[in-house]
Amino acid sequence: MRGLRKLIIVQAKLFLREPAAFFFTLVLPAMLILIFGSIFGNEPHPQYNQRFGYIDLEVPGITAIIIATVALMGIPIATTQERDKKILRRYRATPLAPSTYLIATVIVYFSMALAGLVILALIAKVLYGLRFQGSWISVFGGFTLSALAFFSLGYLVASLSPTARVAQVVGQFLFFPMMFLSGATFPPQMLPAGARRVMDFLPLTYAVRLLRGLWMGESWGSHLRQVGILLVMLIVGTAVSSRMFRWE
Repeated sequence: MRGLRKLIIVQAKLFLREPAAFFFTLVLPAMLILIFGSIFGNEPHPQYNQRFGYIDLEVPGITAIIIATVALMGIPIATTQERDKKILRRYRATPLAPSTYLIATVIVYFSMALAGLVILALIAKVLYGLRFQGSWISVFGGFTLSALAFFSLGYLVASLSPTARVAQVVGQFLFFPMMFLSGATFPPQMLPAGARRVMDFLPLTYAVRLLRGLWMGESWGSHLRQVGILLVMLIVGTAVSSRMFRWE
């Protein structure tokens, strides 16, 4: 337990010292809320939703972006860089079990993504009167499921990428289309018909729909499809990345 605690502290410091990871996880989401808020405001609009404004719907959407950012632009790059620099091999040579390293990194990445959500919600509440009609316990459950599902995808990318450069390219290739076409940044009603058809093939779409639905007070039962797809991602991603993960 002591080794796990120290490793968590080390990994957290490394994350916060990485400018790109810090910016995309904790700064960019806040900037997006400020930009969207200044453009669209937060009054309910009949075209989008009778009860919620643009910012109300964007907070869970951008939360999904935070998760995908950590999963696809943080985990693969950091993991492959540590492998390239022989750091993972040194970890494996210590008395700590290999699982301790993986648990510590997941805890750190999860905590940073959760911090991004908290900062996002506070800014939206103070500046735009953020509305919330769900249960924080349910939203936290949806956040946890979405995060673990995408983290497993991130470790899968790290496991299959031979170098950090390849991991970066693959992560960006997966991330940016999902950022703009999953409904996370723009409501589906604002997207053309062709883009809406693409949405169903993007994993982030299901995290966005689950988080947004729970945020508005909908039940888990009305999101069984989203839950099922995220669970499949988690199970398959974990199984394959565990088998393919390389320490050196």
